[in-house]
Amino acid sequence: MNTQEAFILVFAMGAVIILCRIFPFLFLKRTSSSGLGTFVEKTVPPAAMTVLAFNILGSSIKNDSLDGLLTFAAAAFTALVHLWKRNTLLSILGGTAVYMILQRIVMR
Repeated sequence: MNTQEAFILVFAMGAVIILCRIFPFLFLKRTSSSGLGTFVEKTVPPAAMTVLAFNILGSSIKNDSLDGLLTFAAAAFTALVHLWKRNTLLSILGGTAVYMILQRIVMR
């Protein structure tokens, strides 16, 4: 592969990534009535977070029982903080910190 082909491939991949990111904003414009854009806006983020949470919990429990216990403890802490404060950023950062602290203390 020569330099010209590499530049063409990089440009093509960049264009595809940008189009994928722009697509929802171009075609699912928010309207005053509840349409597809509003449905996607309300449904996709919680669904994606649920899939990611079950994926990490399932894989860590299956691979290592101690790591699974630490992951479950951090996930429980994240859920409790979120139910208490209703702040997504705080709960995610808190859960991550708890997991990393538990990893450092227990997995020495």
